[in-house]
Amino acid sequence: MKKSTYRSGRWNRRDFLKSTAAAAAVATFGVPTLLRGQNLNSKLNIAAIGAGGKGSSDINCVDSENIYALCDADLDNSAEQRKKHPDAKFYRDFRKMLDESGKSIDAVMVSTPDHFHAIAAAAAMRLGKHVYCQKPLVQTIYEARYLRTLAHDTKVITQMGNQGSSNDGLRRAVEVVQAGLIGPVRQVHVWTNRPIWPQGMTRPDGSDPVPDSLDWDIWLGPAAFRQFKKDIYQPFVWRGWQDFGTGALGDMACHTVNMPFRATGFGYPTEIEAEIFGAPNKDSYPIGSKIRFEFPARKITIPAPHRTFFHRHDTIDQVATTFWWYDGGQPLADNPTKHDGTNKPPREITADVESLLGEIPGSGCILIGDKGMIFSPDDYGADFFVKLSDDKKFTHSSKHPAVAAIPQTIPRNPYHEEKIDADRRQHLEWIKAIKDNNPEQCYSRFAIAAQLTEVMLLGCVSIRAGKKIVWDGPSMTATNAPEAAQYIKRENRPGFLLS
Repeated sequence: MKKSTYRSGRWNRRDFLKSTAAAAAVATFGVPTLLRGQNLNSKLNIAAIGAGGKGSSDINCVDSENIYALCDADLDNSAEQRKKHPDAKFYRDFRKMLDESGKSIDAVMVSTPDHFHAIAAAAAMRLGKHVYCQKPLVQTIYEARYLRTLAHDTKVITQMGNQGSSNDGLRRAVEVVQAGLIGPVRQVHVWTNRPIWPQGMTRPDGSDPVPDSLDWDIWLGPAAFRQFKKDIYQPFVWRGWQDFGTGALGDMACHTVNMPFRATGFGYPTEIEAEIFGAPNKDSYPIGSKIRFEFPARKITIPAPHRTFFHRHDTIDQVATTFWWYDGGQPLADNPTKHDGTNKPPREITADVESLLGEIPGSGCILIGDKGMIFSPDDYGADFFVKLSDDKKFTHSSKHPAVAAIPQTIPRNPYHEEKIDADRRQHLEWIKAIKDNNPEQCYSRFAIAAQLTEVMLLGCVSIRAGKKIVWDGPSMTATNAPEAAQYIKRENRPGFLLS
């Protein structure tokens, strides 16, 4: 097995001293500054942890700035970006990168497999670096709470990579729901065509030689050690493995649940219960799952439609809400690691959608309120239709007169009129917030993204525990299932500790 030769213990001691200094600076000045004293028009020095796959597209989204350092455990996976940015310092180990180049770095992007997100993001944040982290923000609920608190304490500018957040349409849908157009929302149904990678499989026996291009020890990071197997865990099929990914929920829920989560203010669920398709196992996520989340009645804070200096927010009552999640389907007879795509809401829920489109799309979102329904066929929630109780059919939001009468209350992404895609807009919003020193400009900052991710992760906990979870959110405890604790907080490998 190829191992990193970097001494992580040395990094931990130096990091502690650096993080203590950073914390003192935050306490003294209130917010971190751009480390090199640069003016607002100069370019940021950005480091990327994960330079292939999604990391490559994330780097492309910030190429208006200075790509100062690249970090990836896989030389082959990072080859394209290393060639594109030959002046960028390259590292295999993110700890060494932060130790050697940290003083010159302003901001860090984390685009690794899920299991690596929290330790990489936390290490950068403790050094006062602004962080953009791919979805799902983290892999465990404990990590979600940890990063949320760390973002609050360090005051660094943060953003999660659920790029649908940058779309005007999603923010408009949130405004429409919060204005009460469809009344109190009692049900939410979200479905997806994921997984599109193998799931429902057990860990293979044996091992294969580790390629010279891959530092397997670094790639494993905080996860429990296992032998390398070619084409089994990386570069992309890690999503289905419980040690590295978060299954279909991790891939899509931070996109597809984003709009209803924001619109109805989910908060902490009290019950989560999963039904799985195919045979359960302790290595990978099932090929399909249907999960019920129960959210109690709650008060949520929304932007006031007519804001003044003394009145900026309103508080509204939201009734108890049941949220249903559907992914995958029944396993195929000739390949149980693939599904038939049949796992969708019952027909009485989707009948109006089928009338609108002629079919039920592979993914979608339906909110059902006392006065009507909202349907979005868009994974990002950027495109939506409205059907009020007196309407005969769904009408696109841009053509529904009741929608037109609702005022705008949520600021739009500053690049919403630019002819650029949602992914780049999401990154540019983060960069602008850094230069403006204004964390609130990031619509998917960790204060919000951590809550959304936690909801999704509770579905993963219920799947892995194999039973209904009764959840005490404030104490982060499954009160009826002490055995679920191992899925709420992972025991990281030495050298890859979160704190």
